[in-house]
Amino acid sequence: MSETLRGNVLVTGSNRGIGLELVQQLAEATAEETHIYAGCRAPEGAGAEALRALRTRYPGKITILKLDMSDEDSISAAVQVVNEQIGAGGLNLLINNAAINQPDKPGSLSATGKKDLMEVFETNVVGPFLIAKMFLPLLQRAAEMSCPEKDLGDKMSCRRSAIINVSTAFSSIHKCPETFAHAQMYPYRASKAALNMVTRCQSEDFRKHHILVTALHPGWVRTGMGGEEAVLSTKESVSGMLAVMSSLGNKDGGLLLDWQGNAIPW
Repeated sequence: MSETLRGNVLVTGSNRGIGLELVQQLAEATAEETHIYAGCRAPEGAGAEALRALRTRYPGKITILKLDMSDEDSISAAVQVVNEQIGAGGLNLLINNAAINQPDKPGSLSATGKKDLMEVFETNVVGPFLIAKMFLPLLQRAAEMSCPEKDLGDKMSCRRSAIINVSTAFSSIHKCPETFAHAQMYPYRASKAALNMVTRCQSEDFRKHHILVTALHPGWVRTGMGGEEAVLSTKESVSGMLAVMSSLGNKDGGLLLDWQGNAIPW
């Protein structure tokens, strides 16, 4: 269903795993006029080789951005690049996918220190907060261009102007007793729970601009973080996530949904 998404799309953490698959499926299935901005820390490094290959495969459709979610100057520079490239256009969809986890799983209490908590929060919470704040003018522009003021109302969607924060079922305080034994991951869990609150707050704040803000859990996916025992491939997860994004509307603002569209309790 990702063919219904369109316009200018920014994906953070796009050089591997879910982010890379998001770029690939968006490039494959979206409308011809769609342009994808793929953010990663080191665009010219060995870790971005697959992303650069995608850019070559889809000429003119993908712009790779140097974007470090823990560096405010890097975010500011990325905003400037996107703004210059889209001209009078706006940013239709921001997918905050970039995230880190430390220490390595299971991330027990004894293995976790202050540095782990601070670095994870900086990337997983402060980064998405700042990038939404700094790209807000471009998101507003897209909302205004895609749907004239007189036609607004129940019109928010990922086709017009939206922020999708990639979260996790591990962020759910309600579900923690079910999931804690599998992986303690104190910094990651706490950061994603905080990201959920940022999502909820920005959903309320940005509603006046007709910008949809929602959090999505991609499922347990076979990535570097998810591990080889995970039940979903990146292709399956992203296909589901894009289908969910295509169906979102006003009623979904501020929610935490999974890759099949099911609500996850806070």
